[in-house]
Amino acid sequence: MPVGIFIALFGYLLGSIPTGLLLARLFSRADPRKTGSKNIGATNVFRTAGKTLGILTLLGDMMKGFIPVWAALRWGIADQWGVTADQWIALAGLSPLLGHIFPIFLGFKGGKGVATAVGVYLPISPIAVLLELFLFTGIVWKWRYVSLGSIACATTIPILIAFFRSDSQAYFVLSVIIAALILYRHQSNISRLLQGTENKWKG
Repeated sequence: MPVGIFIALFGYLLGSIPTGLLLARLFSRADPRKTGSKNIGATNVFRTAGKTLGILTLLGDMMKGFIPVWAALRWGIADQWGVTADQWIALAGLSPLLGHIFPIFLGFKGGKGVATAVGVYLPISPIAVLLELFLFTGIVWKWRYVSLGSIACATTIPILIAFFRSDSQAYFVLSVIIAALILYRHQSNISRLLQGTENKWKG
């Protein structure tokens, strides 16, 4: 079996681990699925279980995306089964995001994938991630909407990936798929933003 398939399966299972839910259950009485936005991601854990657990959830979810891609790059995956090395690496990046959004351990009902996507992009193009961090920070500072910052970054990072990683079409396709998944998971946020009822960041 190609190493790429093994890493993709590992990535999906790793992505399926509900970092925020586990931390909240272990160290607080809050259940992020029942309070706030009812999401298991870092923002809701921050709001419902405290700043420390929110930050730890953010880091944990990022690592879920980072580890499979880092492993695929470190392993030096070669072309196999008519699939190029970059395509295997892109699959390694997509797998934890799918695990986080559709986790097998939670009945395929998971988070929104933003932090995990950041982890995926870090080993692929750290410069793109840094630029998106400035964009995200600026939007949240100006308008106080985490969801707006997340949506803006998800939809603009394919442009940066196309520029900084013009050597790989697979990475660009990956970024477009990730953007589509994140927009899909933010449908309710988009609706609330349009209606002016979205919760503002108070951290």
